[in-house]
Amino acid sequence: MGITSALVLYAVIWFMVLFIALPVGLRTQGDEGEIVPGTHAGSPANLNMKRKVKWVTAISAVLWCVIAGIIFSGSITVADLDWFERMGPTGPATGPAAGTGG
Repeated sequence: MGITSALVLYAVIWFMVLFIALPVGLRTQGDEGEIVPGTHAGSPANLNMKRKVKWVTAISAVLWCVIAGIIFSGSITVADLDWFERMGPTGPATGPAAGTGG
């Protein structure tokens, strides 16, 4: 895995964890009973985004280390994810001989 792949993997993990973490512990203005005029009752009452970003970054770093370690160790490869046996024994079939042999 190259540096670009590692950064893209981390970014994907970070945003996935962020979208999972956003609603966790969220208290809406409707829950608090103090709706600010001009806002929806479902708007966050006290969104502490800085704290949430720190947690997301820490969790993402741990997940990235685990996933990158699995990729670097080779314990799971692309061939292991070939559930429909499209890659064949040595890799993806290419060229005129690829296919059913007809």
